[in-house]
Amino acid sequence: MRGGIPICFPQFGNCGSLELHGFARNKVWAIDDNPPVLRPNDSQGKSFVDLLLKPSEEDLKFWPHSFEFRLRVSLAINGDLTLISRVRNVNGKMFSFSFAYHTYFLVSDISEVRIEGLETCDYLDNLCHRERFTEQGDALTFESEVDRLYLSSCKVIAVLDHEKKQTYVIRKEGLPDVVVWNPWEKKSKSMVDFGDEEYKQMLCVDAAAIEKPITLKPGEEWTGRLQLSVVPSSFCSENLDLEKGGF
Repeated sequence: MRGGIPICFPQFGNCGSLELHGFARNKVWAIDDNPPVLRPNDSQGKSFVDLLLKPSEEDLKFWPHSFEFRLRVSLAINGDLTLISRVRNVNGKMFSFSFAYHTYFLVSDISEVRIEGLETCDYLDNLCHRERFTEQGDALTFESEVDRLYLSSCKVIAVLDHEKKQTYVIRKEGLPDVVVWNPWEKKSKSMVDFGDEEYKQMLCVDAAAIEKPITLKPGEEWTGRLQLSVVPSSFCSENLDLEKGGF
């Protein structure tokens, strides 16, 4: 079974020596009863929970870096979902990591979906040995398998579902890259935890920091923010400014 928003840390994909997408997504997190203060608008008018992950002795055998990973998950009254990740280096030496919010979106029909906000971006195509291309179209649509890493993208991405007449709006900070993935028919049939036809109703669009890993000196902290909203598609196409972004 796949879905939700797995946290990919300290590695995305298989680009390293760790398990696929790193170990954070498979760990039991603790409730953080006394988290450091965030910006006032990160909590006002929202219900939220603060989670904390620290490396176990087993983790340190495979990735020998001490860290504190704090995650706030908040839900606003209008339905906006926000995830704020903060990674602090509590180690005596510098370390680097990659990161992604591996977000699975439910869509009505993948052939009726388009992504706006990635036009003119360079991307690495994992289906072509990570060869670098530039997105030429006004929007990204789907007719076959897609597995791409878009580089230095804008802060707002829109996923338009024409059949549902709704749009997922992705706002991000501290996360320059975007992963777009749909396995399509052939790969779906080869995946033991994925239904043969499920590719038709799903799409992964991940806010990420992959091409240039995040590097933290001792005592430094990195923050990556993701906000997901759902709006009518008519509102998005007429009023959404994909250039401004921000929270």
